[in-house]
Amino acid sequence: MVLAVLAVTFVVGVDQWIAHKAKNKIVSSVADAPLAPVALVLGTSKYIGKSLNPYYTFRIESAIELYQQGKVKGFLLSGDNAHRSYNEPWTMKRDLLKAGIPESVIFLDYAGFRTLDSIVRAQSIFDVDEMIIVTQTFHCYRALYIADHIKIDAHCLGVKAPIPTHWYNVRFREIFARTKAFLDINIIHTQPRFLGDKEPIIELLNNPEPEKKVHQQD
Repeated sequence: MVLAVLAVTFVVGVDQWIAHKAKNKIVSSVADAPLAPVALVLGTSKYIGKSLNPYYTFRIESAIELYQQGKVKGFLLSGDNAHRSYNEPWTMKRDLLKAGIPESVIFLDYAGFRTLDSIVRAQSIFDVDEMIIVTQTFHCYRALYIADHIKIDAHCLGVKAPIPTHWYNVRFREIFARTKAFLDINIIHTQPRFLGDKEPIIELLNNPEPEKKVHQQD
């Protein structure tokens, strides 16, 4: 009984501590977002079955608005690339291109298998030390906690989320996800599944290549 009480106290305490640490770095509208060189858009599936996933739609719409309002210079799209027919970064890129975002300011991280991987790789692989994270508000807290631990100057745009009938299940899972993030960072010292060679993107964003024009033959 004592161990059970201690375990519950620890989990709830970590949840509240992470929320406290991140609360002042979350904005709820594009207008309130600070300027940053990069928007890190965390991936999720575009579809649930045959229906559009509103979590995905809200993230992409907000990311596009960040660029249109001049809040960011470009994007790092991070997600899972489990197999050829499931590619979260490329799917996000395709939708940004459809919205008129120049390809020269879009960069892809195919190894963003989870939040920790996406945040750590943004710094260790892509040399990003300042960014706006784009995801749902409940997810922002955990992402910002990881970013703060590795000294990334990050804010998070907490985008809209649907209000599903299983909202309590989502919140319940997030409590344990935050606990796992705490343990990964402070106890286990978990690293991303894949690292690799540096791919610095800030210089490319500051000096983007001109868009190539396609010439059609008469």
